[in-house]
Amino acid sequence: MRVLGIDPGYERLGLAVVEKVDGHDTVVFSTCVQTDKELPFCDRLLAIGNELESVITTYKPECVGVETLFFNKNQKTAVAVAEARGVIEYVARRAGCVVQEFGPQEVKVAMTGYGNSDKRAVIDMVRRLVRDVPEKALDDEYDAIAVGVTCLAHQR
Repeated sequence: MRVLGIDPGYERLGLAVVEKVDGHDTVVFSTCVQTDKELPFCDRLLAIGNELESVITTYKPECVGVETLFFNKNQKTAVAVAEARGVIEYVARRAGCVVQEFGPQEVKVAMTGYGNSDKRAVIDMVRRLVRDVPEKALDDEYDAIAVGVTCLAHQR
């Protein structure tokens, strides 16, 4: 089974296509989509939707795993990320993908065995456990890979 893991955002969107190859979780494709800060917000959402459609069309995942929203102190950012998640879920369902949501602690437990792991621990385990992880990637891309692996584990 092929899954698309997503770390949602409107400024930076982590995407990772992951599947089992010879019994190992393997990255087929990953990227961090960055939108132009100068664009109106609705155009940034459009750019996210277009990029997601392109990845789904190219890699044909059966399932899309999306990290749930982590509410921080900035409500404006939280609302904007929620709107980006809406675009993500719409595009995924329209393409016929199953959509599953995973909280940050679920992803951390899946990757490290501990729900309060820090970002560095998750990145280290992604590098150790998953094949074909890019040498250099932004945190959002590593998070997307971790979400993809979590989604893949739930599909078995």
